[in-house]
Amino acid sequence: MTWPDVVSRPVVLVPVGSTEQHGPHLPFDADTAIAVSVAHAVASKLGSHVVVAPAINYGASGEHQAFPGTASIGADVLRLVVVELVRSLSTWAGQVVLINAHGGNVSALSKAVLQLVAEQHNIAWVPCTSEGADLHAGVTETALMLHIRPQSVRLDRARPGETRPIADILPALIAGGVASVSATGVLGDPRGATAAEGRRLLELMSADCRKRIEDGVLNERGMLVRR
Repeated sequence: MTWPDVVSRPVVLVPVGSTEQHGPHLPFDADTAIAVSVAHAVASKLGSHVVVAPAINYGASGEHQAFPGTASIGADVLRLVVVELVRSLSTWAGQVVLINAHGGNVSALSKAVLQLVAEQHNIAWVPCTSEGADLHAGVTETALMLHIRPQSVRLDRARPGETRPIADILPALIAGGVASVSATGVLGDPRGATAAEGRRLLELMSADCRKRIEDGVLNERGMLVRR
């Protein structure tokens, strides 16, 4: 696009991901790739008044810092990036919706959105989520990447990691990061993932995001929820 192609007061979807380890079998930009794919799927259903902005590729990924390749900007910087970006977008956008695919970004996004809402900006965020999804680099993200970008998935390296529920490992995660509970960086079991399942998950995630945007109900964290 060039600037004359932008319709008046569009809805702007901003994918928000991360650059962090995703086990020995998935690429560093898996979260970003998922967020971008969901954003484009949502835009294709909502119509020509919706545009997808370039993704925010770096997030708050300190819990993965023990693994080489992880590149985190931290929650404070991410919050400031979102605030300044949305202030800029709001000069010509009718609404800005952040499409988030990394759990570590939630605190920063919530704080940024609530600040911006107080400044009278039309802004919210939505999660890329589906019922039954595992935590990190397991069967959910592996299936999604097999559908989105299969050439980036190294299935021969896929091994189960820490599979206990989040409640059981949360204290250790907070204290020592992902490496304290999983030597491979995997929280889940990627074995059995298929591209067909990834296609189904992407459809579920995009439908959920679309419904949240259409319903337009903002909760106390600045996240859109379904009626």
